[in-house]
Amino acid sequence: QLQLVESGGGLVQPGGSLRLSCTASGFTLNDYAITWFQQAPGKEREGVSCISGGGVVTNYADAVKGRFTVSRDNAKNMVYLTRDSLKPEDTAVYYCAAANRRWCPPVPTVTEFPFWGQGTHVTVSS
Repeated sequence: QLQLVESGGGLVQPGGSLRLSCTASGFTLNDYAITWFQQAPGKEREGVSCISGGGVVTNYADAVKGRFTVSRDNAKNMVYLTRDSLKPEDTAVYYCAAANRRWCPPVPTVTEFPFWGQGTHVTVSS
């Protein structure tokens, strides 16, 4: 059974850093593209960064380019999202999602990624 579990969320002060983890089980990670989505309070879920099965990264959100880094460790079946210089507007639930495709889509949509974790909450506040 394919499963994704996010971890690493919590409360962080503005300007701080955090690393989120996505642990995959039940499938071979390097056959899948993994996208991190964020859903801020009252807003729709949007794609942040995607990493292909081969490790090619595509960043989608202009606001986070340069502050968020996605990486993967296929041997451990894990994908990470490291976030630096966090701002209050980064407060959201972060989800990792998987699609059985080698490459990341030009624009990620929720429907393109059929497998989801339960999400991890991140609050950026002083």
